[in-house]
Amino acid sequence: MATAKTTTLTFRIEPNLKDALRTAAAREHRSIANMVEMLIRDYCGRNGIEIAEADAAGPARRGGITKK
Repeated sequence: MATAKTTTLTFRIEPNLKDALRTAAAREHRSIANMVEMLIRDYCGRNGIEIAEADAAGPARRGGITKK
C-alpha cells in the first residue's frame, strides 16, 4: 500500500503555545505534526470545511480544502 505524499509547513508560534501543543501531543501519544493535523481536521469538521482525500490526484495537492 503506497503512502500519500506530504508537504512541509513552517510557521512561528509563541513558546507557551508550542509547550501546550507538545503537552497535548504527549497526552494523546502523537507527534506534534500529527497533533496539528488532528486539530485542523477537528476544526474543519466542526465548521463544515471539507477536506479532499489525499489519494485523489491533483486537487488535494492544490489546496483541496473547500467550504461547504
